[in-house]
Amino acid sequence: MSNDNNTRIEAPISLTDTAVKQIKTIRDEQNIPEDHALRVGVTGGGCSGFSYVLGFDVQKENDDVFEVKGVKVVMDRAHALYLLGMEIDWLEGLNNRGFSFNNPNASSTCGCGSSFSTE
Repeated sequence: MSNDNNTRIEAPISLTDTAVKQIKTIRDEQNIPEDHALRVGVTGGGCSGFSYVLGFDVQKENDDVFEVKGVKVVMDRAHALYLLGMEIDWLEGLNNRGFSFNNPNASSTCGCGSSFSTE
């Protein structure tokens, strides 16, 4: 389901409030251009088979576009299968600082939390 500006209403991923705050802080601190959205995806590799992609990028031809808590998110359509239901959070602790990925599709993850397997 899409609305008039090509942004899908239901996003396959969710962002916690702390993740949204950190994303907006990074966008402001790094002067990310307005035409860039948050890209969420996967790439082959990592110690478990797939690694997460998270960064700012322009929309590409095979992307779906979502709005999640005021953040424009782009995702390659082919990646949705691996990311459906995933929650992205921001952790700010003594031993752990950074984005974390809670992916219900991952059958195993690595110790660093940035790669996963679906087998």
